[in-house]
Amino acid sequence: MKIKNLIYLLLLLFVVTSCMQDDKLWEVNESNNSDPSAGLFITNEGNFMYGNASLSYYNMEEKKVKNLVFFETNGLPMGDVAQSMAIRDTLGYVVMNNSGKIYVINTNTFKCVGKITGLTSPRYIHFLDKHKAYVTDLYAKAIWIVDPLGDYEKTGIVNGKILGKIEVNNHTSKFYQHPTEQMVQYKNFVFTNCWSYDNKILVIDSNTDELVDSIKVLKQPTSLVMDRFNHIWTITDGGYEGSPYGQEKPGLQCIDAESRKVLKTWRFNMDDWPSEVQLNGTKDVLYFLNKHVYRMPASLNADPECFIKNPNATSQYGGFYGLSVDPFTDEIYVANALDYQQQGVVYRFQKNGTAVDTFKVGIIPGAFCFKPELP
Repeated sequence: MKIKNLIYLLLLLFVVTSCMQDDKLWEVNESNNSDPSAGLFITNEGNFMYGNASLSYYNMEEKKVKNLVFFETNGLPMGDVAQSMAIRDTLGYVVMNNSGKIYVINTNTFKCVGKITGLTSPRYIHFLDKHKAYVTDLYAKAIWIVDPLGDYEKTGIVNGKILGKIEVNNHTSKFYQHPTEQMVQYKNFVFTNCWSYDNKILVIDSNTDELVDSIKVLKQPTSLVMDRFNHIWTITDGGYEGSPYGQEKPGLQCIDAESRKVLKTWRFNMDDWPSEVQLNGTKDVLYFLNKHVYRMPASLNADPECFIKNPNATSQYGGFYGLSVDPFTDEIYVANALDYQQQGVVYRFQKNGTAVDTFKVGIIPGAFCFKPELP
């Protein structure tokens, strides 16, 4: 797509999304979905521009799923594209990408207790302390610095504030760089991958809130984790055929967080589409998707092996869509978006790969967030 056309498209999207009535209360019989037990939140993206994102909650012990918990609890539609979710204490932060906001809920009652607004196209949130967090963004060419609590401790309402932003604009490229994605932290440095038309992992000094370095990786790093050995792992999709940014074989790369040097690279086939790199609870076993679920020790001397096969990997819509590993039990959860129109499905496996459960969630289940049981 030409840059001029991209700008017109972005302007149109901003006009349309500004008219979305995400905050309009609906008259519904609000449900008491309270659940203090350990569980799993699933953010269902919904269809882009349809405003049909949703939140599901899965009680692991009872093997019961509750869908539409945000809407049924609050009488409030979530909005457009639920990108990710993170928990701090008893508050859950649901990042609404195309709606430009973050909803904050009580993770035990699912009640909405506030929001953070004024964002462009938020992707992920990373907490630095209780009154400071970073929010990455697809289009802002900046990382937002926010207060994720506001006056919550006094009022019980989160009126999250934007404190500033860290400019990450790459003025030397003809492409729209740098869109920022997931984040990991080593000492006071926060690392974030730049996915779309990019090949960088940016390094932010959280003491000064400045961009201080970047690491060149393969084309289009899609996700990021850091293991127990202070190694950063990223997986890249390599672009696509006909892309103006070019296409190359996708890969898996291991980076030393201290030296910021790439230690090793594993390459895949040109038609592969790897994504969703994850770690187990002890952060020494790596998982990722490449139609199937692959697993390997977090070691420079190991190679990935196919761990859980997707029986529908050759279908029209490809393989699995989302992946996460329970940090408390090492069980594996895999999302299947099916045809991207109907309810998606989540599969639960023991750490040895034995199937445990299957349950339906919302449209396009994309991300997971584990909630520990209250002490």
